[in-house]
Amino acid sequence: MEAIAKTKYLKGSPRKTRLVIDMIRGENVSRALAILKFTDKRAADPIEKTLRSAIANATYLAEQQNIAVDPDDLWVKTCFVDMGPTKNRRRMRPAPQGRAYREQRHYCHITIQVTSDDKPKTEKELKAEAAKAKKAEAPKKEKAPAKKAAPKAEKKAKSEKVEEVETPVAAETLETAAPVVEETAAESTAPAAETNEATEKE
Repeated sequence: MEAIAKTKYLKGSPRKTRLVIDMIRGENVSRALAILKFTDKRAADPIEKTLRSAIANATYLAEQQNIAVDPDDLWVKTCFVDMGPTKNRRRMRPAPQGRAYREQRHYCHITIQVTSDDKPKTEKELKAEAAKAKKAEAPKKEKAPAKKAAPKAEKKAKSEKVEEVETPVAAETLETAAPVVEETAAESTAPAAETNEATEKE
């Protein structure tokens, strides 16, 4: 169910009115009314009246067609502001040296359309759904935690092999180091023996 409400020849700049009407585009009716209630702009009150008129039009059309429509299910499908004429709204502004500048103040026309159809999904919602789908598909593709564990087991086996290789090398170094110590001990005893022989000869 769709319904339209229009407000024509509203005093005010269309540029300023668009600042308010852009806030309710695509919003639920109850949320739009709350936004307009707490908006500190002069155009908020006539826009709220137009929105309430659109809601009333929707319920009236639904009653005529014997269709049950909940006003809370309605949402703002389209809303825009058109520029009106400047007739009878021309003003003169004082200017330097006794001159006067001419101002043309505009009227504006407000149009709001509400509907109870399903709201189309926004880009953010589509992106969120795509991200969820990717997350759901990711575990299916990466089903092999065993593959991840296998490299760890291989690393452990390699480290154990390295340790086994290192231990014989350490033993060989000890064996080669032992004769050197013995030789140094023999060398240290040889001069002592020579000194003892020299003392005996004397």
